[in-house]
Amino acid sequence: MGGDGVSGAVSWLAEARRDSPWPELQVTVAGFGVSGYAAADTLIQLGARVTALDDRDGPAEQERATILRILEARVELGPGSTSVLPPGTQLVVTSPGWKPSAPLLAQARAAGIPIWGEVELAWRIRDPATPWLVLTGTNGKTTTVRMLTSMLRASGLRAVAAGNVGDPIVSAVMDPGGHDVIAVELSSYQLHWTYSMAARSAAVLNVAPDHVDWHGSMDAYAADKARIYAGVETACVYNVADPVTEQMVRDADVREGARAIGFTLGIPAVGMVGVVDEYLVDRAFIAERQTSAAELAAVSDVQPAAPHNVANALAAAALARSIGVPPVAVRDGLRGFSPDPHRIATVAVLDDVTYVDDSKATNPHAAAASLAAYDSVVWIAGGLAKGASFSELVPGVRDRLRGVVLLGADRAVIAEALARHAPDVPVVEVPDTDNEAMDRVVAAAAGLARPGDTVLLAPACASMDMFANYVARGDAFAAAVRRREHD
Repeated sequence: MGGDGVSGAVSWLAEARRDSPWPELQVTVAGFGVSGYAAADTLIQLGARVTALDDRDGPAEQERATILRILEARVELGPGSTSVLPPGTQLVVTSPGWKPSAPLLAQARAAGIPIWGEVELAWRIRDPATPWLVLTGTNGKTTTVRMLTSMLRASGLRAVAAGNVGDPIVSAVMDPGGHDVIAVELSSYQLHWTYSMAARSAAVLNVAPDHVDWHGSMDAYAADKARIYAGVETACVYNVADPVTEQMVRDADVREGARAIGFTLGIPAVGMVGVVDEYLVDRAFIAERQTSAAELAAVSDVQPAAPHNVANALAAAALARSIGVPPVAVRDGLRGFSPDPHRIATVAVLDDVTYVDDSKATNPHAAAASLAAYDSVVWIAGGLAKGASFSELVPGVRDRLRGVVLLGADRAVIAEALARHAPDVPVVEVPDTDNEAMDRVVAAAAGLARPGDTVLLAPACASMDMFANYVARGDAFAAAVRRREHD
């Protein structure tokens, strides 16, 4: 009761579409950050009666509240505003970060009131003629969806990236200009509140422990990720190196005729995309796949060509090829793609030592992928570990480590794993948290590095103990490197 909208007093919600009688409906929007605000605005456009709630009461919330009130929504802000479900609510649209245990959501469930995420709302009101290519994963989602969008546009399609990146998905589906295809990045939070989505093609890039505190267990986290394959029409793209993703495909209830398509950094078998002689190739979407492969792009077309980034490119290529994007557009899309800042970005080369900013590597899985791209590394790590363990990460990378510099609140957790699994690797801890702390971190790293080494900021932790976010952390690192460059 109260989940997918099949039950409840408003019978048409089970089959809701854009032309459904939304003016009959009283909707509560729980939290109005970027996606919540977009959902509230969209529901108002549809004619629904909207109440928007948020415990936050900052300038951004006040500004959004002013606009929503002009549009005749009821808005409640500030602590306690979300503790009680408004009387008369017939549907709750929740922000993705809200835990299922939140009091308002628990009240809705108990009353049999449907709870949707913004993605579920978007799926219900989409143009059915516009395919969704959807992907998720613990790491690499944003890079991959942006690569995919670049490929789609290179083929001449009107494409947009939406969901957990780019536009809120409700804004994308309501765009009056329309789109030929929508590339959708989804987090595990978003998938938890999504029930009826059935994408044209979908991919899970990888699955590693993350957000377990929110989902309650690793199994629950993986189960929410696996929702992305439900009802897929054309291709379920999985990571050959990650058996969990292949099992998700095997367990999925898909449309008849949907195919399982693997991506691999090795030579692909039939039905896969992979790498042969420094080229990305397709043995899945060509008629002659039993005996040959189609060249898609050179590995050097992927920037940077780190192994995990090549895997991202292959996943994007598989999704693009699943709707007929030609090989030349895959190549041109990769050549035209620039990675976002703070994702394995080279900052400078000083004294034959390369300084690389991968501040976006906020968990051990992401850091391991980043470290695997370099042969000899001085690793800068630490921050908020979010309960993560480093006992699997360190043994896998210790042979690459020239040294390690640790900072942040949970640096001792990493130090303990290094002492146990890599006792011969020099470790420098920087306990400072002042504005000059990153200068000391970079100086310590430079002292450990040798010509030809890479000093890599791949913290494997969240940043909020010392910085506003991973962007601020990466900016601090880059600024410290550049100060050293100009000394």
